[in-house]
Amino acid sequence: MNLLKLNKQLSLIDPSLKAEVNIDNCLVLTGEVDDYKLSVKAAKLSLDKKKYLGLINDIKVRGKELYMKIPSFSDISLDNKEVDVLVIGGGIVGASILRELSKYKLNTLLVEKGHDLACAQSSRNGGVVHVGINFSTHSNKLKYCVRGNNMYEGLCKDLDVPFERKGQSTFARTYFEKFILRCVASTGKKKGIGLLKILSRDELRKIEPSVPDWAKGGLWMGTGGITCPHRMTFAMAENAVENGAYVSLNTAVTSMELKDNKIIKVLTNRGTIIPKVVVNAAGIFSDMIANMADDRTFSIHARTGTDIIFDKKVGWMAASSMGKTPFTLSPSQIASLTHKPFAFIKATINNLHSHSKGVGLIHSVDGNMLVGPNADEVYDRENHSTTKEVIDKIIEVQKEVQPLINKNDVIAYFTGLRAPTYEEDFVVRQGIRTKNIFEAAGIQSPGITAAPAIAEDMAIWIKDYLASTGVDVKINESFNPIRKSTPVLKELSDEDRNKLIKENPNYGEIVCRCEEVSKGEMLDCLHSVIPVHTIDSIKKRCRPGMGRCQGSFCMPLVAKIIADDLHINLEDVVYKTQDSKIAFGKTK
Repeated sequence: MNLLKLNKQLSLIDPSLKAEVNIDNCLVLTGEVDDYKLSVKAAKLSLDKKKYLGLINDIKVRGKELYMKIPSFSDISLDNKEVDVLVIGGGIVGASILRELSKYKLNTLLVEKGHDLACAQSSRNGGVVHVGINFSTHSNKLKYCVRGNNMYEGLCKDLDVPFERKGQSTFARTYFEKFILRCVASTGKKKGIGLLKILSRDELRKIEPSVPDWAKGGLWMGTGGITCPHRMTFAMAENAVENGAYVSLNTAVTSMELKDNKIIKVLTNRGTIIPKVVVNAAGIFSDMIANMADDRTFSIHARTGTDIIFDKKVGWMAASSMGKTPFTLSPSQIASLTHKPFAFIKATINNLHSHSKGVGLIHSVDGNMLVGPNADEVYDRENHSTTKEVIDKIIEVQKEVQPLINKNDVIAYFTGLRAPTYEEDFVVRQGIRTKNIFEAAGIQSPGITAAPAIAEDMAIWIKDYLASTGVDVKINESFNPIRKSTPVLKELSDEDRNKLIKENPNYGEIVCRCEEVSKGEMLDCLHSVIPVHTIDSIKKRCRPGMGRCQGSFCMPLVAKIIADDLHINLEDVVYKTQDSKIAFGKTK
């Protein structure tokens, strides 16, 4: 569509809207709308991936302002700190890049604005290690997903993180859908995806006992896996720190100074950092960071995804990851393509490449069943609220796959915010205008799977760039890829458990009954190479409060352990940030 015609169409959405092309051949949208969804509509209408380098959506919403929360305190602990590489963002992508860079003798620092690593997308997802079947052939998503999937088993073994390769199943409602799945499997093999099999209903039942009654069979994808996304993030970062890297939490980037197309200073709430290279792995705010660096060629449009956690007692309802085919056409599409069989098949397969894979059932590595997520465009990038309507809708849809789902078995739920670009692909590259920034942006699913592969490329590009500027980048010969996790009491044999308790009686004091977590395990979190001092951080690391009672019994005990270890008052213990205190003083 030419620019004149596009601007006429945009004016029908709102007279203030305008599209222009900038010097980087990016299409830039400006103007104001009353509803954020009109901004998204305008951007999707304008998208032309073949014609433009990227789409920058600067349409404002009247009466609203997009903002990024920063910590409520400041200090000068990082002021004038010089580093070789500054990684912005403590999700799994940032942590993976930090670990990969620690294989070289570089001074590397990761900053995260949250109270902990994996505060956003990297903890608010199902932990599925995807196979890549639904990503287009020439996309970065497919490229990094397939590579990352192949790396996971060895990585999790090195980092002592749980991983299960139980595969994924997609059920066909009709024999036509089963035929389409056969076409999808054939295409998947050409994409480099292995272990793809079309199975009958009886064959599927041997892998997934909960095959629904209506299923005529389906596609089994044997390379599919599952891990714990936040524990994987922590392990990556801890291993990086063990190999000489640094992490600074509660550290938000507020602006940058540039000179001669290079970032020379990065300003934070904890002082000014002076980096040779900057890595943008800021997730939902990666377009804001790119804008600070004068390297923005994309826009993030936040998309929610809610997952529901069911009690372990119903974990058997999903033995792996499973769901129904996501590519059923609407009645109007079917009517228009009835007499065009090849177009019908192509349109059906194209539906598989939707930006959202739809809700599904997942058996987590901790034994729970997860159901979700949904997908909804939202303006507020800090809003993780969950509504009853969304929960009810997800359960209603998924009961088709598992009729025995019961709301009484729900123990928790969470909503994450994905960080897609309008192009719906990863932005993984060196800076275009600003040469010392490297972008790892627009990372949504399959970001957990892709992160290790993205990190490999990033580290090589950064090493080569530093070498081109005269920096002698040497291999870190003492790099140790092995990270041993602290003891998990409930996973030990009686003999090993008794031996551990004799050595340290703190492991014999059970604090969380639901998850069988001991005081010793919580103290390990407080004393780790990346020490954490919040209830939420300890919960994510060793699971107190993640069981049926959701912390109603153990949370006061966890708070007391933190207070005693830090020698602070109980009312100074926080759940997450400094603004989330759980006690306000003594009542008696």
